Amino acid sequence: MAKVAFLGLGVMGYPMARHLKDKGHEVTVYNRTGAKADKWVSENGGRAAKTPREAAEGQEIVFACVGNDDDLRQVTLGDDGAFHGMDRGTIFVDHTTASAEVARELYAAAQEKGFAFIDAPVSGGQAGAENGVLTVMCGGDAEPYGKAEPVIMSFARACRLLGPTGSGQLTKMINQICIAGLVQGLAEGIHFGKKAGLDIEAVLEVISKGAAGSWQMENRGKTMNQGKFDFGFAVDWMRKDLSIVLGEARKNGASLPVTAIVDQFYAEVQTMGGKRWDTSSLIARLNK
Repeated sequence: MAKVAFLGLGVMGYPMARHLKDKGHEVTVYNRTGAKADKWVSENGGRAAKTPREAAEGQEIVFACVGNDDDLRQVTLGDDGAFHGMDRGTIFVDHTTASAEVARELYAAAQEKGFAFIDAPVSGGQAGAENGVLTVMCGGDAEPYGKAEPVIMSFARACRLLGPTGSGQLTKMINQICIAGLVQGLAEGIHFGKKAGLDIEAVLEVISKGAAGSWQMENRGKTMNQGKFDFGFAVDWMRKDLSIVLGEARKNGASLPVTAIVDQFYAEVQTMGGKRWDTSSLIARLNK
């Protein structure tokens, strides 16, 4: 069992930290709103720290799952950041969906201080975090990854090192590219079927067993048809992710016409008041 810290107790981090505690690890938590960290400790045990630096002191692995690049820099390199409290030979594992650029920046800073940095964004949404079945995509060096992987598996069903620093974030970008296109296709299919007067639930039941089947169809098809969009990963978050994707594409020359269009469709959903709707709400703009 390991001594670990977890920085960031949002909808993902809160249950991820709980799974670490349930697996027997010694867990210290930090959250920007301290009351939430205190609540986590009251429910799960462990210890709450007042700063990321305090949380990181004496730990073998420090995990983080925060909002964006700037939040990540603050909890790592800020005046009371975790990097100022970590010992040589320890490991920082970042589960934030962030840019590959910030992953490389923090890897270099960690190397200077004598500890490891692994970028490790996750897929599976709030439900995956709650149930401990996330998919974790990692970039970094093999030796620290090998030490961290068994601990990461406390809240994951799949975890893989995909290459050097930044590879985890780049893989997460591919994940979001694929999701964006799938959800738009499913939205258009359901919309078309309703206009054609078909029984959509029956249609989905049939086509989900063939080549059109997908996780999105199985888990969101019925609720999209019903106009229910309260299932976790929000449109605001998806737009943040797609902004990272499109920014990286401008750097590496990738052509992402569908992704760019779907990003604008999500912008329309935001103007409809759907900022906190889940990503399946793309269908709402077709039905307005």
